[in-house]
Amino acid sequence: MLIRILYILLAILFFGVMVAIHEFGHFFTAKLLKVKVNEFAIGMGPALWSTKRGETQYSFRAFPIGGYCAMEGEDEATGDPRAFAAQSWWKKLIILVAGSFMNVVLGLVIVLLLYSGVSAVRAPVITQLADGFALEGEDGLMVGDRIVSVDGHAILMYSDVITFLNKNDGNGIDLVIVRDGQRIELNDFPMARIEYEYDGQTNLGFGLIFGSMEELNAWGRIKLSVAQTADFVRMVWMSLGDLISGQVGVGEMSGIIGIVDAVGDAGTASASLWDGFLNVLYFVAFISVNLAVMNLLPIPALDGGRIFFVLVNAVIYLFSRRSIPAKYEGYVHTAGFLLLIALMVVVAFHDVWKIFFA
Repeated sequence: MLIRILYILLAILFFGVMVAIHEFGHFFTAKLLKVKVNEFAIGMGPALWSTKRGETQYSFRAFPIGGYCAMEGEDEATGDPRAFAAQSWWKKLIILVAGSFMNVVLGLVIVLLLYSGVSAVRAPVITQLADGFALEGEDGLMVGDRIVSVDGHAILMYSDVITFLNKNDGNGIDLVIVRDGQRIELNDFPMARIEYEYDGQTNLGFGLIFGSMEELNAWGRIKLSVAQTADFVRMVWMSLGDLISGQVGVGEMSGIIGIVDAVGDAGTASASLWDGFLNVLYFVAFISVNLAVMNLLPIPALDGGRIFFVLVNAVIYLFSRRSIPAKYEGYVHTAGFLLLIALMVVVAFHDVWKIFFA
């Protein structure tokens, strides 16, 4: 129990770091572009320490669950030429995107650290076909084939192969493989799950066995880290698609409570404290990229919602020399914020229910 509490506290701390780095992205670019910043805070709640340097108040606050960058005139015109609302559209765009950019950078840096000690990784190269696999041959799959695409999805990591095979609806799979240096397309490939024996265990899968390992040099680790980060982005988009299509319900979503609990599970299930720490770091990298993508969605109150208004206003101004009044945009963001809070409450309730009663 004590170890689990340690991992949960670590998860809360890391979540605060993710949000603080996000806000630092806004702060840094705002300062770089000469936009007035009234306060930059790490943490939320009452201030434990605060100092004012120049025009900006800097503070550390009691609860390490985030932070904020308060710019002059974010939601309304104040008459100050250095207010956010008075800036050109491209400056606003840079400042708004910078937060998510920093979260992606954080995720990439963590993955680079995790892969820094990795000397070899499993490759998406078939090393064995299970007994009973009926599609072996030149017109099918062969040992040594490298799978580079499944149903139009590029294979960035070895694990992508199984992920996208499992997502297929069973109506035929489009594969792209490389065999002896040649790129071969297998369209509507009639793969199906079979039961087979491997390594002393009975498995239910597609009968493809990947045992090939590829050695990594420094450049290979960098490419792998970039691929893993890109894979995180794709996983988030896939999850959003499942949510929109109804394949995943709101009840299956996780908020901060569920995420922290999942991090605790990942840590305590590990073989050692060090392995648990590394697993938590991997989880943090994914959540940081997740935060970046979610923040760019065109939802009021999120950075993506503000970006949407910036682009719409830029188009309107181009043709009419007018723009949507800042106060009306502020009303929309306020309404969006209240709806997001309501959604967070619902998700938090489900998280608590799943943890204690499910």
